[in-house]
Amino acid sequence: MKQKFDGYAASYDEWFMKNDKLFESELKLFKKALGDISGKKLLSVGCGSGLFESNIDASGIEGIEPSSDMGKIAEKRGVNVIKYGLIEDAELPDNSYDIIYFNGSSSYIKDIKPVYEKCLKAIKPGGKLILLDVPKESAFGFMYLLGSALKTYDHEYLRNTMPECPYPLALADSGVWHTSEDKIRVLKELGFKSFTFYQTLVKNPMYTNEEVEEVQEGYKSGGYVAIIAEK
Repeated sequence: MKQKFDGYAASYDEWFMKNDKLFESELKLFKKALGDISGKKLLSVGCGSGLFESNIDASGIEGIEPSSDMGKIAEKRGVNVIKYGLIEDAELPDNSYDIIYFNGSSSYIKDIKPVYEKCLKAIKPGGKLILLDVPKESAFGFMYLLGSALKTYDHEYLRNTMPECPYPLALADSGVWHTSEDKIRVLKELGFKSFTFYQTLVKNPMYTNEEVEEVQEGYKSGGYVAIIAEK
């Protein structure tokens, strides 16, 4: 079955390369959220092309990826792709991972609660679930939703408000965007605890590729947010 990102692997990586400072900002957040992963077992849900993992030691990272195009690239970058398919169809062993993370992939899952519940069972006691996403309520979220509704970024509503090289509309259009508050509520309902929040891309989308941003605490201002919850 053809998946959402099949045929877009090159466009996905190319977008980050063109938006190199934005990528560095997100990479800083990614590294901050993961922390010291030496000796730990990690699972990346929707590992994509492994672009972020290529900038860290990916030897202890397993991945689940629906798109064979993306997953094959991730494997070349050191990620051990254990399943080509959806997390909903995966069987994960109980209490087996120190960290399970979703780097942007929650935005492509409509019903997040059963997915996070499955991850909760697979995380070791004291382990962490990490969600890195564009929040629905952020400026980036609004931009993607409006572009999707209009079926184009080339519209008077968006004129002179867009970054020079926006995220491919076909990928933004297939997203199912969630607010940070929605994700936090679901995690609390499932019994996760000890929450930590980090954010980046606090500038308006037009300006986020002008310079690399430092990671900030919190989640109410960023265009890319990390929610870290402990089991």
